[in-house]
Amino acid sequence: MNGYTGAKAGRDLDSRTAEVQRLRRLRPRDRFARGSGLALLFLTLLAWSSSGLRSAEGFSERRQQNLQRFLGELRPYPLQGRDFDVAVAFEWASEIMREKGWEAAGTTLAMSVAAIVLAALAGLALTLTSARTYATPEPYLPGPRPPSRVHRWMWRAVVGGTRLVLILIRSIPEYVWAFIFLAVLGPNAWPVVLALAFHNAGIVGKLTAEVVENLDPGPLRALRGVGAGRLQIAATGLFPLILPRFLLFFFYRWETCIREATVLGMLGITSLGFWIVDSRARNHYDEMFFFVLIGAGIVLVGDLVSAVAREVVRRAA
Repeated sequence: MNGYTGAKAGRDLDSRTAEVQRLRRLRPRDRFARGSGLALLFLTLLAWSSSGLRSAEGFSERRQQNLQRFLGELRPYPLQGRDFDVAVAFEWASEIMREKGWEAAGTTLAMSVAAIVLAALAGLALTLTSARTYATPEPYLPGPRPPSRVHRWMWRAVVGGTRLVLILIRSIPEYVWAFIFLAVLGPNAWPVVLALAFHNAGIVGKLTAEVVENLDPGPLRALRGVGAGRLQIAATGLFPLILPRFLLFFFYRWETCIREATVLGMLGITSLGFWIVDSRARNHYDEMFFFVLIGAGIVLVGDLVSAVAREVVRRAA
């Protein structure tokens, strides 16, 4: 009986293997996908073999020694060349936080918050006039009279102009905006805030407009059908529906603002970026790495706040 069962199991396994092989032979073959994969592999090998990316140079003995020296200098200065001591490391970190860290972290956080709030307000305002389903003569339901040709072209011009503005302000990098505002406003925190706000307003506005255009029109048509006006539809219909996705964009771009505020602080504002550059110039790599970790910690806190806020909105919805 056992021999019969084993033989039957073997036949079943052979039949399944044959079926898998048959299906594999019948699978669709895309020559373009295969050719693209081979071309990508060839270009990768070609780039890796170029003079700037040769593996022999990247892992030479001298470079390994430089890497080991650099990693050793990332340890707190009082602990370099000796065993790690938590008390000494804590005292060293506390001194840096008292002298520079708290002020730099507060400045970076304040700039990022101010920037993302301005970006969110501007992005929402531009969303309403760039969403093609909302910025029409008669949103979501036709009126008793068809709109005139001039009226239709006027709304198309509004949508096209708003979308062009969104493209322009997000296509210019933050540091370019920062240099422009720095020339106008001088060396203070506002060039960084406005640079981040302009760039992120274009991104938030574009993404939110796409969300508005992809909404289920049923509830919005119902509001329109009972006589709601354009602003009433936006306040009681659009905004509650897009709020969860908008918060996702808001907090994601806030994390980006924190990172960019750190970098743009190198322009001279006493934020984390300023002290990172200062530490690098004085070859104090331990302090530089510590300020980088502070920035990463702020981003982690922002991610936690984002998760909590989105969970609250999800439960309320």
